[in-house]
Amino acid sequence: MIPIRDTIPARRFPFVMWLIILLNAAVFYHELTLPSPHLERFIESWAVIPVSLFNPGHPAAGIHAGPVLSLFSAMFLHGGWLHFIGNMWILVIFGDNVEDRLGHIRFAVFYFICGAAANFLHAVFNADSNIPTIGASGAIAGVMGAYFVLFPMARILVMVPVFFYPVFFEIPAIFYLFFWFLIQVYSGTFSLVHGPANFEGIAFWAHIGGFLVGLFLLIFFLPGRKSQYRPRRS
Repeated sequence: MIPIRDTIPARRFPFVMWLIILLNAAVFYHELTLPSPHLERFIESWAVIPVSLFNPGHPAAGIHAGPVLSLFSAMFLHGGWLHFIGNMWILVIFGDNVEDRLGHIRFAVFYFICGAAANFLHAVFNADSNIPTIGASGAIAGVMGAYFVLFPMARILVMVPVFFYPVFFEIPAIFYLFFWFLIQVYSGTFSLVHGPANFEGIAFWAHIGGFLVGLFLLIFFLPGRKSQYRPRRS
């Protein structure tokens, strides 16, 4: 299922969300301008390399800006057009309403905490790996976790290709997000058994960690009483 949009209009412009998207776009453009050897060096310098977090003496620890800083910097790196567009598209769908509910500053802090925690959990489950980990999906998973709590009955318009023919329909956000989370848990569990190489190097445990952190951290970021939003059909 490919999400297209949700049915809840934001009440105010989500400028933090768009600033995050612009920063990601600027970094991705910089990646596109780098020749291959320099691009590899750039990625290694700013990505999360799990083994360097727990073994400072490992050679991988000496090639990047620092293990703690990398938990944040890796959120702005992407491995190609599909990776970049997919992440930013999901952020647009879910991020505006979460920012609307939390407020701009709280949303920014929430986003980066979720992303750093997601990257750290991925590193914990891959502590011996020297493979660079990049992408905003852990932070975005945190936003999805917050959306799961705040707007469970919102409707998500999804597209499912059936024999190359696109079929569109709406489902409740709680079902879409829960189904997405179950896929991450299933895939993440099997990646531990069979190795991440068999799952195209996707950091499933970053997705799981980000989503769970978003769920449980949300209560500390809500400004006032519970949202009184009611989803509106469009």
